Amino acid sequence: MRNLWSESEAAKIANDDLALRVYSSRLLGQEEDLVLHGGGNTSVKSTSTNIFGETSDVLYVKGSGWDLKTIEKAGFPPLELHTVKRLAEQETLSDTEMVKQLRLALLDPFSPNPSIEAILHGIIPYKHVDHTHADAIVVLTNTKDGDKVVQEVFPDFIILPYVMPGFVLAQQVQKALTNCDVSKYKGIILKSHGIFTFADDAKESYDMMIEAVTRAENYIKDNRKSEREIKEASAEDYLSLAQIRKSISTIRGSAVLVNSNFSPEACGYASRKDVGEIATQGPLTPDHSIRTKRAPAILGKEPEKDIQEFVENYKAYFEKNKHKQEGLQCLDPSPNFAIWKNKGILSFGSSLKDSGIIADIARHTAEATQDAKALGAWNALGEDDLFDIEYWELEQAKLSKGGNKKPLQGKVALVTGSAAGIGLACARELQQQGACVIGMDLSPKVLESMCEADFQGVVGNVTIEQDLRNAVHMAIDLYGGLDIVVANAGIFTAGSHIEALEDNTWDKTMSINLTSQQRLLKICIPYLKEGIEPTFLFVGSRNVAAPGAGASAYSVSKAGITQLARVAALELAPSGIRVNVIHPDAVFDTELWTDEVLERSAKRYNMTVQEYKTKNLLKTEITSADVANATAALVGPIFLKTTGAQFPVDGGNDRVI
Repeated sequence: MRNLWSESEAAKIANDDLALRVYSSRLLGQEEDLVLHGGGNTSVKSTSTNIFGETSDVLYVKGSGWDLKTIEKAGFPPLELHTVKRLAEQETLSDTEMVKQLRLALLDPFSPNPSIEAILHGIIPYKHVDHTHADAIVVLTNTKDGDKVVQEVFPDFIILPYVMPGFVLAQQVQKALTNCDVSKYKGIILKSHGIFTFADDAKESYDMMIEAVTRAENYIKDNRKSEREIKEASAEDYLSLAQIRKSISTIRGSAVLVNSNFSPEACGYASRKDVGEIATQGPLTPDHSIRTKRAPAILGKEPEKDIQEFVENYKAYFEKNKHKQEGLQCLDPSPNFAIWKNKGILSFGSSLKDSGIIADIARHTAEATQDAKALGAWNALGEDDLFDIEYWELEQAKLSKGGNKKPLQGKVALVTGSAAGIGLACARELQQQGACVIGMDLSPKVLESMCEADFQGVVGNVTIEQDLRNAVHMAIDLYGGLDIVVANAGIFTAGSHIEALEDNTWDKTMSINLTSQQRLLKICIPYLKEGIEPTFLFVGSRNVAAPGAGASAYSVSKAGITQLARVAALELAPSGIRVNVIHPDAVFDTELWTDEVLERSAKRYNMTVQEYKTKNLLKTEITSADVANATAALVGPIFLKTTGAQFPVDGGNDRVI
């Protein structure tokens, strides 16, 4: 474990207790082997002066919802230290009452809720307290002969058995501190939970944390009897992955995203003969069960059957333990992550953030369980204790703050011709409404236009079948499936009457505007059948209903995809796939319509540019954003029961009407 302390950086804030607390907390937060996604907590005892000039002792402790990796001063709510210590003297204190009393002890009413370990931090008689869920520490406490090993490796630490976090843990620690000379110890190790270090100096407390974890890591390194499994994954099974995602989504009643880990490390873990044993014993630390559930699903040759078996087992687990609390409702019974035998680890979430957090926890758990097995055995916390954490009202309250879902939350979309113009606007609107979007375009600009985690561009030619497959596979590889396709890519060649139309212009237009769309549809159908409320939207044109002279190739190609869409709607309806067409007209805010081209076109109609841009019945300008808004509506829940339809976005055209 690296020691990241910088004397020069610390010296700049040496006289600011809270700034120093932020600094050392962030050092801990940078190390995933110490802290994962909001885990761990830190504190500092200092003083504060109120508006009347009165000074009091204060406990600044990490606030709920903050992450040590990025925490700021605002993430440390100030508490009256005297009140916090008095709370520790109570014989009993319910979780709800504890949270209430801690809020009453706040010196700033706008602060976040203090950590559930605030009372524990308050009673430790040192200025700085650091707490992490270090992987290596938990491995030692959860391995074979863990008690003996931990006593041997950490004679200078107080070793305590596992109890529920919060007030019960604070009581346990207070009793332990009362019955010993605390000055002889560097910290506290909580079995199956983590480690505390403390000192009056920030650097000393941090150094002890790094040194203790390094001790544990060295013990594992020196005593392990085998190494973690490593194996190269086989070719990805995209269709099976989409089917797994559909099974999970169906059980949950909403679309999920899949974070797929097919790395050699994950594949090696998933290929272990004993993976079903060690992976299902329990999580790395109890608080992880809030994100991951007690155990993952183990998927073999029949993943859907295995998922259903997991669901039944989870329901039985709930029925067995629900008597512990009144009024409990069973949570979603589907797995939050799965070990796909001989392939890797799959993590499921309604957003990339959720699935990413679960994936990180799953990866660390896979590493830690293998380390423990290499020392003899992995012995996680028992089912009773894990149920208490998973259904703990304080932790469940955190997850309930997710807010309302967006219309396309968890959906996966593919948009062609998305480097600019209508395609980019459509892709961005789908993203804004919650979808993860892959954009394909011939122009490398798509890599610049779409370069976010949930908004990825890929360079490809729609007339090349392998490029189309690559884009579809990219969507499944990154997000787990495919639900929405917007076939927007197309060209409009310079106007030419049929008599003068060159063969290559006709052929090129048909190849890009029609044939490539048919191939894209054909490639997507197997995956859309495994999609969530799947839909395919063709971008047509006003020219289908009202063609103009000199645009035969373009008009015929767009009429062709409209007819293709009608046939596809008939064929794919039994599979629940909606197929519709949107017909925009005169969208001038694209790269094709330069000022020069606009002026020339307007002059041909003897109009001003503004008159030309609004030459429709409603006298309104049609923009890329207008088409994008309509597109998002057509592929979303509003038109969930519409297929085979054609929608104009043209401001009203008398020839069409």
